[in-house]
Amino acid sequence: MSWSLVPLKYCRVEGPLYVKSYEASRWWHVDASSDGDRFNSCQVIYSQFGLAIHQNDHQARRRFVEWAQNEIAVVPDFHKRILFSDEAHFWLNGYVNKQNCRIWSEANPQVYVETPLHPEKLTVWCALWAGGIIGPYFFKNDEGHNITVNGDRYRAMITNFFIPELNNHDVQELWFQQDGATCHAARATIDLLKDTFGDRLI
Repeated sequence: MSWSLVPLKYCRVEGPLYVKSYEASRWWHVDASSDGDRFNSCQVIYSQFGLAIHQNDHQARRRFVEWAQNEIAVVPDFHKRILFSDEAHFWLNGYVNKQNCRIWSEANPQVYVETPLHPEKLTVWCALWAGGIIGPYFFKNDEGHNITVNGDRYRAMITNFFIPELNNHDVQELWFQQDGATCHAARATIDLLKDTFGDRLI
């Protein structure tokens, strides 16, 4: 298990501080070195899942921004030609993912929240662009049961849903953006998308 530390600027507390982690449903004690009653570099345990911004991310983000600025210099409405796509998970038991929400307290309240280990959830995909929304697409099997996304199911969605929807638009001018999830970055997926978008993949 790896832990990521996220620096916080100027946390103002006296005495020990406890932070609630919704991912782990636990309270964690925070140690910090103080400068008077102002903490210059609190280190807070953010996630047990290794979510952190790494040093190399800065260069990658900068390269992307420079590339996008160059594209906009050539085609001023370039940003209107990008299909931004992603999936979202909706828990059917009412749970809401609050990974960016924290409750701060000066005393450990000794509170535990019980949640099911594997609650049923629905995965929805859509793509947004200046011309509107393509989707939503609900990942379900032939019997109508909710299923998780893998490479084969993602490619089936692209083939059977996304590409037919694109036939209503001028795809020569559109760029397709997706994150680096395994099912998105698989060679078979990229090859399938290149058949439609060529090199216009982000």
